[in-house]
Amino acid sequence: MADVLVTGAAGFLGSRLSERLLAKGHQVTGVDCLTDYYDPAVKRDNLRGALAHPSFRFLEWDLADHDLGGLPEVDVVYHLAAQAGVRASWGKDFAIYLRQNLLATQRLLERYLERPPRRLVYASSSSVYGDAERLPTSEEDRPRPFSPYGVTKLAAEHLCLLYQRNHGLPAVALRFFTVYGPRQRPDMGFHRFLEAVREHRPLEIFGDGKQSRDFTFVEDILDAVEAAGERGRPGGVYNVGSDRPISVLDVLEIVRQVTGEPVRVEFVPKVAGDAPHTASDITRAREELGYAPRVPLEQGLAAQWKWHQSRRMQGKGAKA
Repeated sequence: MADVLVTGAAGFLGSRLSERLLAKGHQVTGVDCLTDYYDPAVKRDNLRGALAHPSFRFLEWDLADHDLGGLPEVDVVYHLAAQAGVRASWGKDFAIYLRQNLLATQRLLERYLERPPRRLVYASSSSVYGDAERLPTSEEDRPRPFSPYGVTKLAAEHLCLLYQRNHGLPAVALRFFTVYGPRQRPDMGFHRFLEAVREHRPLEIFGDGKQSRDFTFVEDILDAVEAAGERGRPGGVYNVGSDRPISVLDVLEIVRQVTGEPVRVEFVPKVAGDAPHTASDITRAREELGYAPRVPLEQGLAAQWKWHQSRRMQGKGAKA
């Protein structure tokens, strides 16, 4: 069993990864500064499962300014912490993205230079490709970020890889394609869609709905994260997607089927920074990590809908 560090441990991915690793017998240290990008109470709720486990230690630290000398020596670092959100990265809030995505990453890399872990897995994003020149997009295609968020994710990825090339720090970067599933962030599309259906409100669609995404279920993503921590090639960059892009308009029909509810739609102007299409070429991840996405969109959305329904029942119980 291994000692591991999970940054962003209170988030959508970090909390689920922590629970998965704990269930396999690993010792897990989780770090999160519980920013207010969305309600910190949601993040604390995400942590409940891990906090109940005797092999979990939680540090409420900001990686951008805390003394990181207190971080433990570990076998694997899973660096998932970041300021998320394409749409919010414009304007004055860009300083937050510089701090949480770049400075925090650089300080974490410096911390583990002297005694490197076996792997340092960095959670990058398909946003580095932006308005991609080719679909499906491979790791060899030129990144063209289409948002300030994408710029910071690509810059942090470059930081990880230059520490690998210059200092031998065994960093691996994973470019995630639109992750969904239970605990998805409140600002993300499927969360907004399913909450609107649950509350009998119109679904708000940016643009004309013809944009397509490579939606990837959270458990498939975590399969790749674990595999990268075990056998990712130091200096390697891997796309992690479903390999099955679909338009937003086609997603709406699946939402109707999964929820059994009528779906009303309200189209609003598209937002700067949203790429028109994403599609992953996952050949490298298949060959080097053994990655094979297992969960079709219909099954994954059904699991997320069940989670939304359970949250509603918990809320009713709390009010009773």
